[in-house]
Amino acid sequence: MNKILVRSISLLTVTVLIILILFRTSSPFGKNNSSFRSEPKGEITRVEFSGNGKRLILQKNEDSWLINGKSEARKNGINFIIRVLKEIKIKSPVSPEFFDSVITRKNILPVKVKVYENRRVIKTFYVYKTRSNIYGNMMKIKDSSKPFIVYVPGYEGDIGSGFSLNELFWKPYNVFNLLPSEIASVRFENMSDTASSFKIINRNHHFLLSGDEGNLTGWDSTLVFRYISYFAWVPFESWAFETGEAEKNSIEAQLPLYRITVNANNGNKSVLNLWVKENGKSSGETFDSDRLFGKKDGTNELFIMRYFDIDPLIKKRSYFFLH
Repeated sequence: MNKILVRSISLLTVTVLIILILFRTSSPFGKNNSSFRSEPKGEITRVEFSGNGKRLILQKNEDSWLINGKSEARKNGINFIIRVLKEIKIKSPVSPEFFDSVITRKNILPVKVKVYENRRVIKTFYVYKTRSNIYGNMMKIKDSSKPFIVYVPGYEGDIGSGFSLNELFWKPYNVFNLLPSEIASVRFENMSDTASSFKIINRNHHFLLSGDEGNLTGWDSTLVFRYISYFAWVPFESWAFETGEAEKNSIEAQLPLYRITVNANNGNKSVLNLWVKENGKSSGETFDSDRLFGKKDGTNELFIMRYFDIDPLIKKRSYFFLH
């Protein structure tokens, strides 16, 4: 009786082990087909994105990261993608029928992601960007693998946006980054109130205030210098990549609210145009009271600015005079 019991237990144990092995290696839940998380022994040092004939490389270089070996990447962008790579988990599997309807039929091409620790590839997977879920993605380990919606625990936003082949996405989100000593002149144009417009010129480290009618007198030099100092760091919130081409063309065809032209001592010229932004929320207000559309000469993309960030530069000429 004891021998029969022992044999039964042994047989049951072997059966359970076989089931576990099959469970771990079979699709969709086998680790080889459903583990998207990167687990370096030390740290992630390189991330490659490729797709649709394009390729972008983020490479760690001492204490910073470089975009395609050239310009420095913005820190919060790198911190975000590293967090995603290390913490992504499966939210839910995707049926073949649903994948076909929202990805295949819409001809959405994947972004191939390769994650390195030094020269060793530690993870490879494919990201299909889609608006069919709040996380902005479907992912596969291989082209033939089962698709999943993945997410980062504790983050309820679009992680799909972080897998971008656009260099602009990875560059610092700043409009101006000039010290007062680097500025030759600033012109602020208020298109709806031209009498409020002004120009500030740097002559031998002394700033002069003028209007269309010529140089002005009676202004406070401290306020002029304070205004110029605001150009040391002017950020924007995000690129308006989701804005369609027709809407972009419509915005740019309008007269801007404001235009700011900055000439630097090294000969560089920056022109910022700002337009009203329609309110996408159901608040009853036609325009967004917190944000504007912006665009600088030399770029083809609109970006979104918060009034909080640009407000120090939106002044009337009267600001510089003692009251």
